Amino acid sequence: MELVLFTGIQATGKSTFYKERCYRTHVRVNYDMLKTRHREELILKACIEGKTKFVVDNTNLTRQERARYIAPARSAGFTVVGYFFQSRVADALRRNSGRGENERVPEKGVLAASGRLSVRRKSKNLMNCSSFG
Repeated sequence: MELVLFTGIQATGKSTFYKERCYRTHVRVNYDMLKTRHREELILKACIEGKTKFVVDNTNLTRQERARYIAPARSAGFTVVGYFFQSRVADALRRNSGRGENERVPEKGVLAASGRLSVRRKSKNLMNCSSFG
């Protein structure tokens, strides 16, 4: 049983990493797809109760945001592995501008996310990923 938790601003390769490395092994929990916290919580609960490996593919910028997934997973005996997708903001903005119109994040959203990002980089279960793409 494993929770894989992604952290990083938009356009740093989190979803690409999921598709290339976890698609066949882990359920994807993604707020952008689910659109509400209620739906997200239902999927999270199903994964935990079903003892299913899952990935939380969100920005998860703050410790508080990450805790909403980590605490219930650990309580259920899941191993938690974190991936930090580090990127310069300029590079993320460049990659974001290359996305399709419906997938593009407003520039101010990427900048705001960058300002909120808080990661303790020396955690034993946190792996640092250079940006994909």
